[in-house]
Amino acid sequence: MRTKKFAAAALLAAAALTLSACGSGDDTAAPVTVVSEEPGSDKAATVLDKPFEKPDLVLTDTNGKTYDLREETAGRPTLIYFGYTNCPDVCPLTMNNIAVAKKQLPKAEQDELRVVFVTTDPERDTAAELGKWLKGIDAQVVGLTGDFATIQAGARTLGISIEPPHKEKGKMVSTHGTQVIAFSPKTDGGYVLYGEDATVEDYTKDLPKLIKGENP
Repeated sequence: MRTKKFAAAALLAAAALTLSACGSGDDTAAPVTVVSEEPGSDKAATVLDKPFEKPDLVLTDTNGKTYDLREETAGRPTLIYFGYTNCPDVCPLTMNNIAVAKKQLPKAEQDELRVVFVTTDPERDTAAELGKWLKGIDAQVVGLTGDFATIQAGARTLGISIEPPHKEKGKMVSTHGTQVIAFSPKTDGGYVLYGEDATVEDYTKDLPKLIKGENP
């Protein structure tokens, strides 16, 4: 797979502009569950020349317990994504793509990989709601909720912009960056970035290398 290399500083500016406005028809609408089956792109992975530092986030997991992101994922291959459970399209698509690819790894590597979903809508995404939603995708995914300002600040360190959910034409809309950041188990640095167009095939090809901290 061909990969691209960009300066992290330049990527921060570009990534902040990569936003998706996700809206639901009503506050109780069930999220759409879709799995991409498009052929894999040879440009899905962006390898950063200067990795991101892992966000210093201490939030609440789906069991209602305090979760220190840096401490809990130290030395483990980790994928981090910011989204929310009422998102009707990009969020469930991204999480399902990762989940399907992850299931193709050997059991030991599945257990080693940490996939972290941080909500951008903490008011509605309680620990219980996150747990229920993620159970239908992959029960091993770590779901985190907490104070919006804290989450927003953590996302910003990765060049991911998120805005408070708001109603627009009768629909609840949350605008957020759609990047997935992969962190190396060797350095704990976020060294690979994926956009919302990354497919199951892309993650299936790349996860075995990401598990080892190698470039895809």
